Parts: sequence; structure tokens; C-alpha cells
Amino acid sequence: MIELYSWATPNGHKVHIMLEECGLPYRVHGIDIGAGDQFKPEFLAISPNNKIPAIVDPDGPDGKPISIFESGAILLYLAGKTGKFLPADVRGKYETLQWLMFQMGGVGPMLGQAHHFRIYAPEKIDYAVNRYTNEAKRLYGVLDKRLGEVPYVAGDTYTIADMAIWPWLRSWKNQGVELEDFANVKRWFDVIDARPAVQRGVKVLAEARKALQDDKAREILFGATQYARR
Repeated sequence: MIELYSWATPNGHKVHIMLEECGLPYRVHGIDIGAGDQFKPEFLAISPNNKIPAIVDPDGPDGKPISIFESGAILLYLAGKTGKFLPADVRGKYETLQWLMFQMGGVGPMLGQAHHFRIYAPEKIDYAVNRYTNEAKRLYGVLDKRLGEVPYVAGDTYTIADMAIWPWLRSWKNQGVELEDFANVKRWFDVIDARPAVQRGVKVLAEARKALQDDKAREILFGATQYARR
């Protein structure tokens, strides 16, 4: 039984979806990031960067428990453990990895910034809103071109690259994007959305998550608490 420490965010949903797709048994431990659970010593012991998700697999590569943090690393670990959703051939593997890195270095950080400055920033800074909204649209355009050439992000088959990118696009409205403007992305998005394992994955911890409303939660996520040295 894999121990999953997570919350209902795009990065969390990547791993929820992968666990569901692989059919691996797992137990969920909610890490309420608005309440500061990510800063507790027991969580920092397995996720030193105080970010969700993290997993502990009691049956690691050498038969001993292993903990993994960073969602991309977890996807790679689970793909290696199960032999699923990462092509075995060298070319297919690196096609997948480059698009996984595209998500980790571009889609996640940049769409996250667009979301932050458009929705959560205490003051609207036009420069920041325009910069990250335009970058979000650019990234959607890169994906749209790619998905006009192949059915899935990494090629002909569904992989961890799709699982990594898709959850970030669920909030396209908050990113200042109209999904209908990117027909190929829309086609792919709907295909992924229809997968039963994806539907199960995005429900994980969804009912526990509350809208970000109070000042304490905002301070924990965006204020001095987030940046304290630990």
C-alpha cells in the first residue's frame, strides 16, 4: 500500500491520476496547504521542499521503504515500478521525457503564475497579469501545434506527459485562456477528461479542499510563513 501525502491541486492530481491509471493500492493523507500542514516536521521529513505531493512506498526498489517528493519524480518512479505509461524504447522514452520536462519547467510554473497574479494577488499588477497571461497563451499554442500532429502529447500513446500537463489546463479560464481557441488542445483535453481513472483521480481530496478565503490561509500560502527557513 503506497502512502500518498497530497492535496487537490494540479500537482497532486498528476499523481492521483497515475496511481489510479496503474491500479496501485494507496492510502491518502491529506496535507491541507491552506492550514500549513506542509510545514509539519513529519511531512518535511519526506518532502524537504514543503510541497505536495509526496509518497512513501513500503516496497521500494530494494525491497525497503522509499520516499519520493516532486510530482515529476513520482510519475517517473511509478512508471518504472509498474512498467506503464513510459515507453520502453529509447526514442519513445525521450519523446515522453521532453514533454514531461516541458510541463515541469514551463506549463506548471508559468500557468501557476498566471493563476496567482490574475486571481490571488492582493493587488492587480498589469505588467505581471499581462506577462503571465500572454505566456499561458503561448504555451497553449505550443501544445496546440503539437497536438495537431499527434493524438497525445508524446506521440501515439497516452503517457505520464499527458497526466502531468492535463491537470494544469483544467483552470484555463483563470489563466485568461479560452480553450475553444485551441481546437487541438480541446480535442485532447476532452479525451483525457473522459478516462475513468482520470475522473477518479481528480476526485481525490476534492471535497476536503476549501476555497481560499481567509487571510490566515493567504498568509500561509503567499506570505512570510511560506518563505521561512526550515
